[in-house]
Amino acid sequence: MKAITISSYGGADVMELTDQPDPIVGPDYVLVRVKASSVNPVDYKIREGYLQGAFPSHLPMILGWDVAGVVEKVGPAVREFAEGDEVIGYVRKDSIEHGTYAELVSAHVRHLARKPASATFEEAGALPLAGLTALQSLRLAEVGEGDTVLVHAAAGGVGSFAVQIAKSLGARVIGTASAANHEYLRSLGAEPVEYGDKLVAAVQELAPDGVDAVVDYVGGDALANSPELAKSNDRIVSIVDAATVLGFGGRYAFVRPDPDDLAEVARLVDAGQLRVELARTFPLAEAADAQRLVEGGHVRGKVAISVP
Repeated sequence: MKAITISSYGGADVMELTDQPDPIVGPDYVLVRVKASSVNPVDYKIREGYLQGAFPSHLPMILGWDVAGVVEKVGPAVREFAEGDEVIGYVRKDSIEHGTYAELVSAHVRHLARKPASATFEEAGALPLAGLTALQSLRLAEVGEGDTVLVHAAAGGVGSFAVQIAKSLGARVIGTASAANHEYLRSLGAEPVEYGDKLVAAVQELAPDGVDAVVDYVGGDALANSPELAKSNDRIVSIVDAATVLGFGGRYAFVRPDPDDLAEVARLVDAGQLRVELARTFPLAEAADAQRLVEGGHVRGKVAISVP
């Protein structure tokens, strides 16, 4: 099979399209013919070698954790899926080596859910990691009906999903983003505010009594200013800066594979409550350019990788 691999850590130029052996399918695994994947910030951090201390990591390495595709084979213990099923997955294994930037991927059943029928494969492939991160961070912040929630980096991949999921839960959403993305946030149902020195005053004008919850996907000053805006620090959740958020009594979220949560994200797509904004789609052979675009920052929504 063709796959995007690295044989050393470094910049995007270490990524190569190579021939690799087809994956082994264990008893609780399915073999997925990959139709699409996507780029998440963690992908280029893995490429740079930053996660070596967090996961056992082995070179040469196939990059990628997101997948959308078609089941080609199932292991003997699998009852959840059958050949021909269309699936999505957050395929984060116990070690980093056999990723999803490939024509085939072997995935444990705990990584997978059925693909939303209304989404293209490229849209579906952009959904798993970011969608799960949004859902699980909002849940950790206990966001629900009638809450006012502040979403930092609301126009990004995770933030775009968080705005829409929070709205589906009955919350009012205030979202931070650059001015160029304010109309986009309004289209998602959020009230936009701009980053910078005026952020605190702008949020306080919209929510004079404070916001009920904050979900942070950017860190920096936005996170540092959040205690001034939230009614309670224990409902401030960040996926970016554990030391800062835990230091003032908030919560740190690290996404985990969960088939039920993934199925819920897919359900929201089919219910018309969650749409996937694709900034751009690259073919597998140009995955390095896809990572360069995301690494440069300021991408609206997600960047997909299409696998022919």
